[in-house]
Amino acid sequence: MEDQREEQKPEKDMSNPDTAVCHCHYKATPRNAEELRQLQNRLKRMIGQLGGISRMLDENRYCGDILIQVAAVQSALQNFGYMVLQEHLETCVVEEIAKGNVQVVDEAVELIKKLK
Repeated sequence: MEDQREEQKPEKDMSNPDTAVCHCHYKATPRNAEELRQLQNRLKRMIGQLGGISRMLDENRYCGDILIQVAAVQSALQNFGYMVLQEHLETCVVEEIAKGNVQVVDEAVELIKKLK
């Protein structure tokens, strides 16, 4: 996205704690209010499901019921990741390729591997 920023942040050199080394960057992806609302709602729903699993444990509920809820949270989290990945591919990756940065494809492939 055009608004995507990279900011340099100092990082401590562990061999000399008084030295700051500036070689990392922070990337941001601005999202419109509706996209952000949808992602936050999905995330809150998953947090609620995790709380439900915790209560099920406290109540000594049947293992099979707990596992069904675990599977539901895993599926929801996987779908959440795919939504963010799709947004990333359609915006950040496309824009970087248009700028001539084809190395972003390698980054995208690594992200896809991590989501499997």
